[in-house]
Amino acid sequence: MAQEIEIKLRISDAASLKRTLKRLGTRLVGAGTGRVHEWNVLFDTPQGDLAKHGQLLRIRTETPETTSRKGKSAPAKRVLLTFKRPVGAGTAPRASVEGNHRHKVREELELEVTNAATLTKIFEGLGMRGWFRYEKHRTTFRLPPSLSWAKGLLIELDETPIGTFVELEGPPAAIDRAAKALGFSPQDYILQNYVALYVEDCRQRGAEPKDMVFAAKK
Repeated sequence: MAQEIEIKLRISDAASLKRTLKRLGTRLVGAGTGRVHEWNVLFDTPQGDLAKHGQLLRIRTETPETTSRKGKSAPAKRVLLTFKRPVGAGTAPRASVEGNHRHKVREELELEVTNAATLTKIFEGLGMRGWFRYEKHRTTFRLPPSLSWAKGLLIELDETPIGTFVELEGPPAAIDRAAKALGFSPQDYILQNYVALYVEDCRQRGAEPKDMVFAAKK
């Protein structure tokens, strides 16, 4: 099972961050604007068996932002099935992440599928339910190939209903170096997932947690 190594950073000034990314020579990943809308649904049993074991099962539907240029076809949607679990669950711990407390490290399996609705019905037929939904807009960047230390690193700008974040995903050393280049230190690293961040945001606002979605436009 592949490893996912990442951190989040909370962004207070998105315009300043974009200027820094441009200065660093980052390149967009994806077609068009590179901005993608994500609709995520997390599944579990009614008893929360996956969550009890630190596991996550998710269907994500990605819809690239379209441009108005004539003659250009709209980028295709993509549906991803993702399963995550703690490192070493059912296997021997991996030496590459032993003692790594600064970064979030998970084992991850990801598979592109063709139909989210059909897969949802299969999960429901197995007794699971979609218990949490969240959406965001993600724009993904890479640093220039000339920076050999940044190989395998993704810089993902997430616009969410609870604020703007950057996820740095890749080799630990590259994560630390990129974070420093963006003006952050290890004390700024966030290891919680968006569910936990949303619940904490609701607690601070005195709101009842539901789904993390954007307010409907009037």
